[in-house]
Amino acid sequence: MDRKRANGEGTIFKRSNGRYVAAAYVPDGKGGTKRKFLYGKDHAEVQQKLLKLRSAAQMGIPASDDRTTLSTFLAEWLEDTVKPTVKGSTYAGYSSLVRVHISPKLGKVALGKLTPQMVERFQNERLSAGCSPRNVQYMRAVLRVALGKAVAWGLVGRNVADLVKSPAVRRYEIHPLSAEQVRTFLEGVRGDRLEALYVAAFTTGLRQGELLGLTWQDLNLESGTLTVRQALTRQKGEGRFDTPKSERSRRTITIPAMTTAAFELHLQTIREEKKAIGLDWVPVGLVFTTGTGEPLDGHNVRHYFQRHLSRLKLPHQRFHDTRHACATFLLSQGVPARVVSEMLGHSQVSLTLDTYSHVVTSLMKDAAARMDQLLSPSSPSTAGTVEIEAG
Repeated sequence: MDRKRANGEGTIFKRSNGRYVAAAYVPDGKGGTKRKFLYGKDHAEVQQKLLKLRSAAQMGIPASDDRTTLSTFLAEWLEDTVKPTVKGSTYAGYSSLVRVHISPKLGKVALGKLTPQMVERFQNERLSAGCSPRNVQYMRAVLRVALGKAVAWGLVGRNVADLVKSPAVRRYEIHPLSAEQVRTFLEGVRGDRLEALYVAAFTTGLRQGELLGLTWQDLNLESGTLTVRQALTRQKGEGRFDTPKSERSRRTITIPAMTTAAFELHLQTIREEKKAIGLDWVPVGLVFTTGTGEPLDGHNVRHYFQRHLSRLKLPHQRFHDTRHACATFLLSQGVPARVVSEMLGHSQVSLTLDTYSHVVTSLMKDAAARMDQLLSPSSPSTAGTVEIEAG
């Protein structure tokens, strides 16, 4: 009596057209089984495919469904894996890239039939369509992460996005305002309703969303400290409060005396505005608001900032460049990179050093000059004892 075949053991038979077919029951990934057919030109080819399928079945790895398209997989991945584990803004960004770019071009391809060549053609097409290299990098990154999960789940044998090189991105050259230009700007906005916002931006290096998400409870004006707990982001056209960009972005920093003074003046202004409009004031507790207490729109803040620059005949800047200016000033004054990294909320010190390499290069030249002064035979300091602080 023939024994009953186990799941994945399968059977092979020859069709009337001369081709060979293998059939086996395999795990479906949902606690059950399904019948899987494999095709080949001869018995040996089909048997090899069956052996691979049997090995996967023994490990409990579900067989890929040839009918599952990339679009279907990405939709499930976004909903079941991404949405529960990332910030709302990150999920919105991933969803947008999938919806607008990836699915319309690659969505109909069966998940198991996606090739590196297809991904490369997709990148080239997006670049030709006018997408920036950075944006195409993000598209590939999303696809790579998603396919990595497909590999982990046993739905595909390899991550084809890993085999494709992302487009080169021209590095953005940082040209922040000089200290003299910043002084000109701050003098020019003196008395402006958002003066404290500009002062804080240049002196703390906080991101725009972090500044707009500050509450009065985040400030301790007596001790001169500020705590970053949330950021105001824009998702689907609406302002939403989200957690900071990374774990290191949740931080408490000491603020300069001039920033504390600016916050104190701003608090007086807010109290006067609240008193003037009474019950019409929206009590959200934010430091920087509209004239009725509501959250500020980041687009409007950027517009106000650039309008002031134009009025004062200063170079065009993004609001984010206030952060670059702050970091440049700190590093050029000899503040240790680790301290600057902590203030900026960078995930790693290496990110700070890489981003502000233009400053580091200048500091290295200065360090070399100081070494010459210290150890050069012509230096008078070599004749005596030199005290050097530890660290």
